[in-house]
Amino acid sequence: MITKLPRWILWGGAVLAFSAGCVNTAALMGFANLSVSHVTGNVSLFAAAIAYLDTRSILYIGALLLSFLAGAILSGFIIGQVSLKLGSRYGRALYIEAALLLISYWLYQQHDYLGQLAAAMACGLQNAMVATYSGAVIRTTHLTGLTSDMGAAIGNWLAGRPISKPTLGFQAIIWYCFCGGSTVGAFLFAKVGYEALFVPIAIVLTAAFLYNHASDHLPEKRVPKHERHSS
Repeated sequence: MITKLPRWILWGGAVLAFSAGCVNTAALMGFANLSVSHVTGNVSLFAAAIAYLDTRSILYIGALLLSFLAGAILSGFIIGQVSLKLGSRYGRALYIEAALLLISYWLYQQHDYLGQLAAAMACGLQNAMVATYSGAVIRTTHLTGLTSDMGAAIGNWLAGRPISKPTLGFQAIIWYCFCGGSTVGAFLFAKVGYEALFVPIAIVLTAAFLYNHASDHLPEKRVPKHERHSS
């Protein structure tokens, strides 16, 4: 449950959502014109490419989808999902994400489409990492499931049923942070191009440093399985 997690972890998720919004907007506005923070729309484009027998798009979009999956796999390999435990694994995952974003920036500067794959892998890593940490309550790189959960909660509230207001409030914060990051990313990309990626890179590096610093001063703590919430 959200209320069972330390507040600084929850706000960290909001900051990472801002970062993901910035990355995704830069990717969409760039020469590749494809999302990197989620897969739903890209799956539809992949299906359309198959229908039109567009081999180049099939291979490229397929690689993009696999890159997001590879990032999530990397998160699972580094962090694991058996139990939630403070430790340096999350810091390592964040440093790897920052490195992937730096690689994507360098490739984008070369007008290399592989930059899109590196950015997608970074987003897949972040999304799986935060979902693992928060017991799969919060996703930080897309808003579809989050918006559905918020709508269902509001519907239950209107019907007079009890809801978790802290959860709804935090979901709203994630929503606005992603939207805010997207807006900032769009503004910066229009002004400086792919240099806009330095904002999310700085955010992720700062989060990695602060997390490692915090985990060094906290005792290891497991969150019991019965306290988790799946979405």
